[in-house]
Parts: sequence; structure tokens; C-alpha cells
Amino acid sequence: MESYQFLLNLAIILLSTKVLGLVTRKFHMPQVVGALLAGVILGPAVLDMLHETEFLDKLAEIGVIVLMFCAGLETDTRELKKSGKSAFIIALIGVIVPLAGGYAVAAYFNRPSVIASDASGTAFLQNMFIGVILTATSVSITVETLKELGKLKTHSGNAILGAAIIDDVLGIIALTIITSMADSNVNLVTVLLKIAAFFLLSGVGGVIVYRLFARWSNNAEHGLQRHTIAAFALCLLLSFAAEKFFGVADITGAYIAGVIISNTQKSQYLTSKFDTLSYLLLSPVFFASIGLKVELPAMTTQIILFAVFLTLVAIFTKVIGCGLGAKLCGYKNYQSIRIGVGMISRGEVALIVASKGQQLGLLGSNFLGPVVIVVVITTIITPILLKPVFRLGPTQPFNEARLAENYEEVSKYR
Repeated sequence: MESYQFLLNLAIILLSTKVLGLVTRKFHMPQVVGALLAGVILGPAVLDMLHETEFLDKLAEIGVIVLMFCAGLETDTRELKKSGKSAFIIALIGVIVPLAGGYAVAAYFNRPSVIASDASGTAFLQNMFIGVILTATSVSITVETLKELGKLKTHSGNAILGAAIIDDVLGIIALTIITSMADSNVNLVTVLLKIAAFFLLSGVGGVIVYRLFARWSNNAEHGLQRHTIAAFALCLLLSFAAEKFFGVADITGAYIAGVIISNTQKSQYLTSKFDTLSYLLLSPVFFASIGLKVELPAMTTQIILFAVFLTLVAIFTKVIGCGLGAKLCGYKNYQSIRIGVGMISRGEVALIVASKGQQLGLLGSNFLGPVVIVVVITTIITPILLKPVFRLGPTQPFNEARLAENYEEVSKYR
């Protein structure tokens, strides 16, 4: 009977995420907040009903891959090209400021007289690693919220997506620099060359795949299901190649796969199919799985204080860093705030980085609890804050910028 337990777990997750999603919507919050809370309540932190399993972890991984693939499908590629330079500046400052803030907080608390760390690395590397954890951005939470609000294709939404992808690359570079100082087996030059090769091959290969897929989809009159299968296979292949051969996050490969076929004739059909798959099963499992990871050890007063300050720094450094970058790139104040808030969430990305730090002896067990608190709070607070900040600014009239987002509406007015 135990081999069928995963069926009961799935049923509980799907029902609880939906019920709590409806509850949070009653309080004018995005439903994704309810899904996150469902995982926390059902997991070890509260009721201890559900725990992480290999099956749920793998299903959650597919969930975030499909979520980012859908984001790529719905990306306005023209707007993304326009925001390319801006996205790099936003991501760069959005990495530097949290890195400095995380290091400063860790440097104050990571002392024998305050919190005695049990990590094996030097104090400098330990503190820098805390900063590296804060540089992470989990855009999947933001993507789901923006989709729910209907704001994914806005100028601010495209800037967030572009900056988050670049943020991942810069985060990998920062992580590699720190780990190379602690582990002689890590070669920084090799890692940088792999990252460059991935984006170069994605650009060249993407053009070829797009033309082949576009020609195939334009000529085929029937069998739309085969387009869905081919698109999903492309998504999984790029996700696998990104992680396996280039050391880039699988969600980055999934997003690029979505962008590649976003302008094909069947993109709207594909979006509807993958949205259904994500909503029906994969997204609830992914968001609930984040909550299931919350398992806090007993913490002293100093560790609790460290968690509080680290959380505040995590929130404000992303808002200030990314918001400042957006402002320098000519974005208006309300757009800069939107972008800064959209980059707050650390999610599963920070947990993966933290796990790497534990393996290398750069993150002590007494610092893991505060890191988990940062992940949970930033993940939950991001969708809560996104809704009001997207109300900021003028209500845009029906103009050329609006028309450019919808080809069907453009044709009506030409």
C-alpha cells in the first residue's frame, strides 16, 4: 500500500493549494500565495503531514520548467530586444547590492562572540557566500503572479524576465568565483567559456530551430497535438543541455525554448495547452514543494536576529539595486519599483545555492535556518507586493504601445 502513497499526496496538494488559493484571492492577494502557504502548513514546519519525496521533487522540477517555458512563449520578443541592455544593467546592480548587503550582515553576526559558525571555510568566504545566496532570483514566482494579473507582456514584465535570466548567469559567475577559492577543482575560466558557449549556440541554433518549426507548423493543417509534443521535447532538451553540458540553470534553457517558438503560427495554441498542464498539476506541486522544504531547527536569539536582518536586507537590496538600475536605464519611478519588487523572490534558486555551500563547508548548519526563512518570506511577499505596485503609475490609454502587444487589435486600427 505504501507504494501508492504518492497518489494521496498529490490529491492533498491539489485540493489544499486550490482551496488556500481561493482564500488568498478573497483577501485580494494572488492565488500563488495560497499555494505556497499550503506547502508550509502541510509540511514539517506546521502539520507535518507531507514531506519531500524524490517523486515530488522531480515533478516540481518539471513544473518550474514548464512554467518558464510558458513565460518564454508569452514573451514579446521585440520588447525583450529593446530591454536587453537595460536588463543587463538592472541585473548587474541587482547582484552587486545584495552581495554587498549580505556580506555586511554576515560579517557582523558571523563572529565567535555572536554566532559561532561550524563551517570549515574562512570567515571571509563564509560571509561572501551569504552574499552570493542573496544575489539569487527565482523569477518563477513572479512569472506566475504576472500571468495571473495579466501583466507579463508589459514593459516592466519584460524587463523583469530579461533581468532575471541575466541575474542567473551573474549569480553562477559569483558562485563559481567563491567556490573556486574554496575548491581547487573548480576552474573559473572553463565555467565562463561554457556560459558564453551556451548563449552563442542558443542564438545560432534558435534561429535554425525557429525556421524549421515555423515552416513545419505553417504547412501542417492537421495534427496540432504533434506540435505540442515537439515543443515540449524542445523544452526538455534545452533544459537538459543547459544543466548537463553548460552549467546553466535548466529554467533558462526552458525559457529560451519558449522564446524560440513564441512567434510561430501555433504559439497561441501551444500556450493554451501548456497553461492547462501547468495549472492542472505541475504548478501546484511546484509551489507546494517550496513550502515542504521549510524545516527550521531550534534557533537562539542571535540566530533569530540574524534571520530578521538578513530577510530585511534581502528584500530592500533587490528593490533598491534593481530599481536603481531601472531608473538609470530611463524607466519611470513606478516602473522601477515594479521591477525591483519583481526581483525580490529567492525561491528554490537560493536553496540550491545554499545546498552547494553546505557541501563545500561555506555555510554552517546554524546559518541554514535563517537562509530558509529568507527564502520563505521573500517567496511569499513578492506576489503580495506585486499586485499593489502594478497599480502604481498612470492608467495607460489605448495607444500604439498597447496595440503593439496584440497583433489582432493592431490590424483593426490600421
